[in-house]
Amino acid sequence: MTEAANSKARISAGGRPAGDFPHSLPGLRTEVVLFDNADQMVQSLGSHDEALRFIEIQFPAVDFHVRGNELSISGPSADVPRIMRLLNEVRELVARGTVVTPAVLKQLVSLLRSQSLQNPVDVLTHNILSSRGKTIRPKTLNQKNYVDAIDANTVIFGIGPAGTGKTYLAMAKAVQALQQKEVSRIILTRPAVEAGERLGFLPGTLSDKIDPYLRPLYDALHEMMDPESIPRLIAAGTIEVAPLAYMRGRTLNDAFIILDEAQNTTPEQMKMFLTRLGFGSKMVVTGDVTQVDLPFGTRSGLRIVEGILQGIEDINFTVLDASDVVRHRLVGDIVNAYGVWDEIQRNRVKTSVAREKRGDHT
Repeated sequence: MTEAANSKARISAGGRPAGDFPHSLPGLRTEVVLFDNADQMVQSLGSHDEALRFIEIQFPAVDFHVRGNELSISGPSADVPRIMRLLNEVRELVARGTVVTPAVLKQLVSLLRSQSLQNPVDVLTHNILSSRGKTIRPKTLNQKNYVDAIDANTVIFGIGPAGTGKTYLAMAKAVQALQQKEVSRIILTRPAVEAGERLGFLPGTLSDKIDPYLRPLYDALHEMMDPESIPRLIAAGTIEVAPLAYMRGRTLNDAFIILDEAQNTTPEQMKMFLTRLGFGSKMVVTGDVTQVDLPFGTRSGLRIVEGILQGIEDINFTVLDASDVVRHRLVGDIVNAYGVWDEIQRNRVKTSVAREKRGDHT
């Protein structure tokens, strides 16, 4: 084996990054990572080497050998530099205080593969809010872009399937804006029951009827703020959680306003909501256009709004997809499977319409 085919280098924990993922190179390659001490090694490779095992699964053709504070990596020349890049990013995460878990590694691998100009570590350490020992931050590149769009625009649409963090991150930005006194209140709203918001048939008081449809917003608030302060803030009007119908006829100044489940608005309701925008306010509209609950034949305001508003300055549309799902692994698989099924159904409808136009009824 030639020296070029089996080069060996010692890279210290403070060494230079290995660079971006290269194209395939001939032969084999060996690299040795030297950690400063045992603590740094454990933090980088995970307790019981769980992070290292995750890397081994991602690169089955590569051999890993631990000896003291050294990690030897041997394998195809296309894989080893990728692992070196990954480990350099891992050590940077550790240096910034991030606990490295298989979930964090999965997000890091996804960011590296995206070939984005953004530093993956900057994405994963972009803290929005810290509450009760928990830090809220974006976990994917699209989520980071979404958070940046909220910072940079007045009206933002976050569109994507369940579990992509579109509402949760918007809530975190709203709480952050309130804490930093960028706004004086938070207004959270969503359509109740259906676009017509016919609540009369439900038992109980008006509050009893509305609460089940607003409960997810309350739940998110409790994760981000001191639960004991929330009733006081609601009583003072600093936080308002209300059905969309309550927005009619108002002008909302100096507020961070979130419309959730916006796929269940009609075009008229969407126009009504957007025109509530007042001075010093920011609006975030979130929804999943694949889960519209409107009566058959009723158009979704979220589905058509991009075609109406696209190109207007200070309005942003951010689309998240199954790769941004941060719930259970199966949620992303389920979203993908339904996407394939929906495409098959659309193709069948197109084929049927084409046959009818041709007079082919076979």
